[in-house]
Amino acid sequence: MADPPKPESSGRQDAGASFVLESKGQWWHAGYHLTTAIVGPTILTLPYAFRGLGWVPGIFSLTAMGVVSFYSYYLMSLVLDFCEKDGRRHIRFRELAADVLGSGWMFYFVISIQTAINTGISIGTLLLSGECLQIMYKDLSPNGSMELWQFIAMVTGVMMVLSQMPSFHSLRHINLASLLLSFGYTFLVVAASIYAGMSKHAPSRDYSLESAPSHRVFSAFTSISIIASIFGNGILPEIQATLAPPATGKMLKGLVMCYSVILVTFYSSSSNIINNFIPDIGPALAPTWILGGAVVCVLFQLLAIGLVYSQVAFEVMEKKSADPNRGMFSMRNLIPRIVLRSLYMGICGLLAAMLPFFGDINGIVGALGFIPLDFILPMLLYNMTYRPSKSSVMYWMNIAIMFVFTGVGLLGAFSSVRKLVLDADKFKLFSSDVVD
Repeated sequence: MADPPKPESSGRQDAGASFVLESKGQWWHAGYHLTTAIVGPTILTLPYAFRGLGWVPGIFSLTAMGVVSFYSYYLMSLVLDFCEKDGRRHIRFRELAADVLGSGWMFYFVISIQTAINTGISIGTLLLSGECLQIMYKDLSPNGSMELWQFIAMVTGVMMVLSQMPSFHSLRHINLASLLLSFGYTFLVVAASIYAGMSKHAPSRDYSLESAPSHRVFSAFTSISIIASIFGNGILPEIQATLAPPATGKMLKGLVMCYSVILVTFYSSSSNIINNFIPDIGPALAPTWILGGAVVCVLFQLLAIGLVYSQVAFEVMEKKSADPNRGMFSMRNLIPRIVLRSLYMGICGLLAAMLPFFGDINGIVGALGFIPLDFILPMLLYNMTYRPSKSSVMYWMNIAIMFVFTGVGLLGAFSSVRKLVLDADKFKLFSSDVVD
């Protein structure tokens, strides 16, 4: 592989880099962060994707997207490794893209997409955490009067406290627990599925797609966008920034760890499929202790996911509000951190309670957010940095991936917006029913 031309070397530290993105981690810590960022959102959105594709196309799309995403993240890590060897270590996606592509507007393009992704995931995790609490509450008190927004408010309060953990690296133990919880949730849901399938109370199975061909096409592209959001994270440079220098080669090990977990969990279970075990009429289709255990696993994993996807927002806040020359826990830096992070979580919680349409919004986020950042830009950055020969297979494979995913992103965005419009009549402010 030919060495790329040398970029200019420069850089400076600020409070966002020194505090939130402090570089102390090992490769397995990066694996924990990646697994939380990818495996968690997958468990929360796969039902929406398979509903629009069917089993065979769904599994094929899931596998293809997994292979392409691993390749994409590997290329991104190579670009980051080269920049570090050259004396300029990029710790933010927006700065990496602006430097390699030589365009100031690219900085704002990336930060805008990252903001949309991270805020959307933060809202979604609060919404689904509240839904988990609601499931448990209804089981314990079927005639209770509490509504979804009240449970979301409870979770938001917890997240306000947890969000005060000062750095991405400080989440490593939480994210290890999240990795283990993903196995626990998967095994419990598989056990519940087997039990339900053998139960005499099991409802008839219906795997049919929508009847109208045009509707099936739109649903398919919406589903592909959702799968893109499943494998996307949009924060790989920020995760690699947590590695203690030199970071060269460490990210590949973290990726292998993450995708080993994916191999087990992605092909076994999916999101609030738990609701399918609790019909409106009749007994639950699986033992209460299995369903309760799965709900608890999901709930705690959601907290970890929300923290991971808030780190870019916290880094931006800290860069503007904190003084890098004062201590991380000095009053000068501690008070703004408490106020700004609590305010951010409070706003996300309010939006989660007001706008319960997680499935629809994920299709849009996947099409307009994850696809550009995780399936197009890494190939472009690699070609611009390493400049492989235009007669090489790698060059044209990268071009083909960019071309295909640009089309998929545009069509997916259109079909996702269309579904959002069609579901608009189901939407009610502060509703207790999640529109999916």
